[in-house]
Amino acid sequence: MSRDEKLKERWELVVQKLSNQFADGDILDLDAIIYLIGVQELGQLNRTFKKDQKLDLMHIAICKLLSPYGYYELDFVDDEGWPHYKTLEALPFLKAGEQSVLMKEAIVNYFLETEYIT
Repeated sequence: MSRDEKLKERWELVVQKLSNQFADGDILDLDAIIYLIGVQELGQLNRTFKKDQKLDLMHIAICKLLSPYGYYELDFVDDEGWPHYKTLEALPFLKAGEQSVLMKEAIVNYFLETEYIT
């Protein structure tokens, strides 16, 4: 099986599991999954977030997801428990499709590492 086929198979598994767990089977999109990762990384699961906080959660998730690629590094966690990242390397210019593939790969790797999928 090619690398692309394996990624596609694992991505579909992540989407299906998360959709069943958090959306009553409605299919979650990439942004929704990034948001869920942000909530997970913040660790404050039982609270409601304001719109600007939801964007911050997505930023946390993106930084966490791209840290293994050398783009970000955890800098500190503030008094309210929010992680802050510093940029190590600027993200390269990627076309929309390339961005999507990078994020899907990073998400699959995240859920492999956390053993949510195998």
